[in-house]
Amino acid sequence: MTEPTDSPAAGATDRRDQVAAGLARVEERIRRACGAAGRSADEVTLTVVTKFFPASDVRLLAGLGVRHIGENRHQEAEEKVRDCADLDLVWHFIGGLQSNKAAAVAAYADVVESVDRPKLIAGLVSGAAARGTPLDVLIQVGLDPDPPTGGAGRGGRSGCPPADVPRLAERILGAEALRLGGVMGVAPLAGDPAAAFARLADVAAQVRRLAPGANTMSAGMSGDLEEAVKSGATHVRIGSAVLGARPSVG
Repeated sequence: MTEPTDSPAAGATDRRDQVAAGLARVEERIRRACGAAGRSADEVTLTVVTKFFPASDVRLLAGLGVRHIGENRHQEAEEKVRDCADLDLVWHFIGGLQSNKAAAVAAYADVVESVDRPKLIAGLVSGAAARGTPLDVLIQVGLDPDPPTGGAGRGGRSGCPPADVPRLAERILGAEALRLGGVMGVAPLAGDPAAAFARLADVAAQVRRLAPGANTMSAGMSGDLEEAVKSGATHVRIGSAVLGARPSVG
């Protein structure tokens, strides 16, 4: 007998097909972008952002070969890491980070991409030390025009002002429990993402001069991954283009 299409098993199969199709489209975009930039697709890692999506989607992604998962919110991330502890995943925390949550995030995240001020370092060190493993961190660089010190620019994005990045990098390099992996950036809400990512690439080069192994440049989301790859991104952070529109939350 044919299984009814509204059965739970059929629903799970439909969702897997949706996720697989979205993943294939994004992977093809990455391949095309790398080809246009004269790069190998192996140089770019896809981090799928699962904010507001259930842990069951994380399991689907793992089954489809995705290893890097990005989360924005501490409580949601902590719960998903616990629910998916049996999976071989690399968890990226990419959301804005409060200093009083830094130790808790460091207790489960493998990479914290949103380090934008020295005040976060003590908590991250504490959490990494308690966990017993070094924590990879990226400096989030403010790419908005004229970002004021310690906050968002006119476009509303957060990040460390570019002029302050070398000092923050030196502070991280002096923290034994932390490993400086490179930089992260989010294109301004208005303006040319290509120009923003070019600025990020310049800052990334400065960081590499201080820490030659800090080769990560995390940039590009669903709407601008091509521009990010062209500018040298090593990681792209994609949510809706893989998983669809985010579920509404109460």
